[in-house]
Amino acid sequence: MPTANLAVLPATARNTAVQGVLWDMDGTLLDTEPYWMAAEGDLVAEHGGRWSHEDALSLVGSALPDSAAVLQRAGVDLGTREIIDLLNERVMAGISNHVQWRPGALELLEELHQAGIPCGLVTMSEGPMATLVLSLLPKKYFAFQVTGDQVVRGKPHPDPYLLGLEKLTELVPDLESHRIVGIEDSAPGITAAAAAGLTAVLVPHLGHVPESDLWHSIDSLEQVGLPTLSSLIGIGAR
Repeated sequence: MPTANLAVLPATARNTAVQGVLWDMDGTLLDTEPYWMAAEGDLVAEHGGRWSHEDALSLVGSALPDSAAVLQRAGVDLGTREIIDLLNERVMAGISNHVQWRPGALELLEELHQAGIPCGLVTMSEGPMATLVLSLLPKKYFAFQVTGDQVVRGKPHPDPYLLGLEKLTELVPDLESHRIVGIEDSAPGITAAAAAGLTAVLVPHLGHVPESDLWHSIDSLEQVGLPTLSSLIGIGAR
């Protein structure tokens, strides 16, 4: 996808505090977690192991190699790459059959698009799955994607978001990290976004995420527009 230059972005984009938005995918942009949980549970069952709903919740937002290691300890007698490939295959089949966008996500993407605010996808899913999800959107809302197979250390490390910031500098030459919003739903994800220096916004979905002064918590993206995001820039998290 061609990149845009800040000079040709609408005036709205230059007059808001928000310089860009980095989005998590699973659980934030769309609800893939049921597919992941089913794939994990089925894989453990196929190998005679035991798996609970709490076990599944513990993996929400985790990097795929980390999830594979947990599944191996639960009894899955396969290599890391083989586990990841099987999970990807099953989750992508679910997405291809039905996509459930998270409430308010498409509306916020459209508002940011109309305002000329660049968006990037930062996900621990791998490239083929991210590409599939982006192909299902009604418009090309995302300028780029950062995926789990592009970084050595995944979330909760800041590396994926630091790479996202690096890509955003091609669109926003005067980029300031605190003027970039990171939207997440999980503990590993929001920790990574905050550690990268973003204005981190948590929209909880599945699993418990502790409160922290390092991020803002909002119940639903249905409550969020560009003015809301702008108001959070430079304000201590509540």
